[in-house]
Amino acid sequence: MFDKLTEEDIRKMQEEIDYRKFEVRPKALEDLKAASEQGDRSENFEYYAAKRFKNKNESRIRYLEKMIATATVIKSNTAEGIVSIDNTVEIEYLEDGEVEQCKIVTTVRADSLENRITPESPLGKALMGRKTGDVVTVKVDADYQYEVRILKVIKTDGSGDAINSY
Repeated sequence: MFDKLTEEDIRKMQEEIDYRKFEVRPKALEDLKAASEQGDRSENFEYYAAKRFKNKNESRIRYLEKMIATATVIKSNTAEGIVSIDNTVEIEYLEDGEVEQCKIVTTVRADSLENRITPESPLGKALMGRKTGDVVTVKVDADYQYEVRILKVIKTDGSGDAINSY
């Protein structure tokens, strides 16, 4: 389970729980009731679809509640220029000089297509706790590694990042 979350992660999860409990759940129950009143359930596609949607919503609520209940709240390092959770890091790949930005986030907000990586990823692990100007070696596996230079550490927060739906 994802045990390290920021206060922002927990706030977003609680907002989703509230939305699902107070807006989605009543609608799902209403749809299920309407579908069940259509007669024979053995051939009632609407009934099965409504029941599946209701169960999926309830499962997501339980999942989020369990994540919050078991979470360890972590905070971002406030030191200027030091890489930590919720920092955007501009790096240069020394192999080819390419420059890109990535954001270090908790696992529930990770999205490689959006360059949001976790501290557990090879690049995230190499960057955490380092500072602007450092050259770090990223060990992908036993046979492959590369080096990057930290050009800039930008303080950001997690307010614009979505929680993954799984």
